[in-house]
Amino acid sequence: MGGRDRPLWSALVPAVLAAGLLIGGLAAAGSLDSSLLPRVIADGPFALFVPLADQFDTGGPVPSPLPTPDLQPATSRWQPPLRTPWQWQLTGKPDLSVDAQVYDLDLFDTDAALVDALHAAGRRAICYVSLGSFEDWRPDADTFPAAVKGRALDGWPGERWLDIRNTSALQPIIAARLDLCKSKGFDAVEPDNIDGYTNRTGFPLTAEHQLAYNRLIAREAHARGLAVALKNDLDQVGSLVNDFDFAINEQCFQYDECDLLLPFIQAGKPVFQVEYGLPLSAFCSQANALNFNAIRKNLDLDAYRESCR
Repeated sequence: MGGRDRPLWSALVPAVLAAGLLIGGLAAAGSLDSSLLPRVIADGPFALFVPLADQFDTGGPVPSPLPTPDLQPATSRWQPPLRTPWQWQLTGKPDLSVDAQVYDLDLFDTDAALVDALHAAGRRAICYVSLGSFEDWRPDADTFPAAVKGRALDGWPGERWLDIRNTSALQPIIAARLDLCKSKGFDAVEPDNIDGYTNRTGFPLTAEHQLAYNRLIAREAHARGLAVALKNDLDQVGSLVNDFDFAINEQCFQYDECDLLLPFIQAGKPVFQVEYGLPLSAFCSQANALNFNAIRKNLDLDAYRESCR
């Protein structure tokens, strides 16, 4: 029988035994850490023989498998500075000539190319989307079951409050909308109408329901690397400031309730604030003293904007 006809194992077994004796001797002499023996053998030229040991019962305890390392990159998100000039425009063609570092634009009406243009100019983009109300003109309106639609919002045709207790129905819709926000390149989300418990919604909503729903939104946004705003909901600021990255408020100076937003400032998180009916002279000095990013807008949120600083 020629050498090339010899079974492979007859040639390798002596070598494996010799290697085992050598490694065992080194370990006994203290030249090799015995805890490394499996790694040495597995990484060496005889690694193909190591899995065979798994086929035999050694009578000892079965070691637990090593934990699988988390190969997903850490999710980071934008945190706006305390002092950040902003523009909020939900109607008309966005006016990119406004001197603002951040643009708050409608999720469905804004395409990815516009977000890219803002980023190319060194700006940030927030997607506006109502997550507390149903709007019958939105492209995903048919995904809302009838059971979650409540009373109409006063003054807003085609819009109805949602039953935020029904998270099994609403969470997939929230997720899909935030996925769209992320896919278009937005840096953050402004979820609107997340204070339904203070309104006549047609449902017996409580403060606890609202806290749970708002935290669900924050978790879903953060899971996608999106910063998230607490929109209005002033009575719950103290409970939610740690869950949200900044605040957006309407008319706190008109209604004398701006002090409720101070936990955000104290936490180093900005407040983006807007007034509609007041002239700048009626609120800007106070807004600047509070370190709010305050602007004056038309109620339809077109391109018009006056800023306090």
